[in-house]
Amino acid sequence: MKESPFTGEGYRKVWAMLRDKGIRTSKERTLRLMRENALLAAKCPGRPHGPRAHNGTIRTERVDEMWGTDMTTTMTLSDGNAAVFFAIDHCSLELVGIHAAKRGTRLEALEPIRQGMKYSFGAFGKDVAVGLTLRHDRGSQFISDDFQREIAFLGIKDSDPATELWTRS
Repeated sequence: MKESPFTGEGYRKVWAMLRDKGIRTSKERTLRLMRENALLAAKCPGRPHGPRAHNGTIRTERVDEMWGTDMTTTMTLSDGNAAVFFAIDHCSLELVGIHAAKRGTRLEALEPIRQGMKYSFGAFGKDVAVGLTLRHDRGSQFISDDFQREIAFLGIKDSDPATELWTRS
């Protein structure tokens, strides 16, 4: 059998290549024929989540027991891309801090945490938030030394799944 130039490609890419060569067909027909002839690219299953995965809801029993923090980006008309950091309480689902900046650095990531300290604890200082756990996605801002040092200074426990595995045994 002659080797196909389309093996392992997605059907949309093959459909575009066919159009480029002057062969007119529909996306649906391309998908059906590639599926029938086992020519579709292999799907990456991702990593198995196992017992550490949650069921999509992480709710705590009391306020200021666990916060979650993350970043998203948005496009502004005047400044282009902007990073938006936020911190949310896992019990009340209340936004305790939000900060937008041109660059999404580790220092910008700390701002919603600082706002939350003043909002929820009334102060910013050493061990003011003992008992609070912070969840995040292990993005570079959140695992940086500066970020980790500041949350440790505040008394916040980092909910890092990688270190939790080590401390369980």
